[in-house]
Amino acid sequence: MNDSLNICLSCGICCDGTLIGFVQIDPEEMPVVKKFMDIEDEKGNGFFLQPCNKFCDGCTIYPNRPKQCASFECGLLKSVDQKELEFDSAVEMVKVVKQKKVAIEEKLAAIQLDLQSQSFYFKMVELNRLLRKKMAESSLTQSQQELLSDIEELDSLVMKNFNVSFF
Repeated sequence: MNDSLNICLSCGICCDGTLIGFVQIDPEEMPVVKKFMDIEDEKGNGFFLQPCNKFCDGCTIYPNRPKQCASFECGLLKSVDQKELEFDSAVEMVKVVKQKKVAIEEKLAAIQLDLQSQSFYFKMVELNRLLRKKMAESSLTQSQQELLSDIEELDSLVMKNFNVSFF
C-alpha cells in the first residue's frame, strides 16, 4: 500500500465531517449507493450529510464509495504523492487537525451555544456566522473570542494543508 493511500484510509477527516459537510450522489450511482447507505433524496438529487456512517476507523466502503468521495482531491495527499511532504509530516498534520477539532468541540460544549448543525463542517460555518455577528454587535465574550480564534486557526490549517476552507 502506498503512503498516500495509507494516510487516506486512516485519516478520515474528509469522512467525519471535518472537511466536508455533505456528499452529493449522482443520479446514475443512486441505486448502487442506496444498497449500502441511507441517502436523502431531494427531487432526484441524492446526498448524505457528514459524518459518513460508513466511516469507522477507516472507510468501510472504500472500493464502492460515491463518486464525490473518490474524486475528492486532498491537498495533503497531493503533497505526499508529489514528494513535497514526507509521510511522517503528513501523519503529524492529520493528528494536529484532529486535536484542534476536539479542542474546539470541547470549548463549544463548555459555552453551550445552541447550533443546529450536526456536521462539524457546518457547525464551523454556523458558528463563524454567529460569532462574527456578536463581534459586530460588540457582544463577544472572552470565551467566544478564543473560540473564533481557534476556528480561524483551524480553517487556516485545513486551507493550507488540505485545500479546503470552512468560509
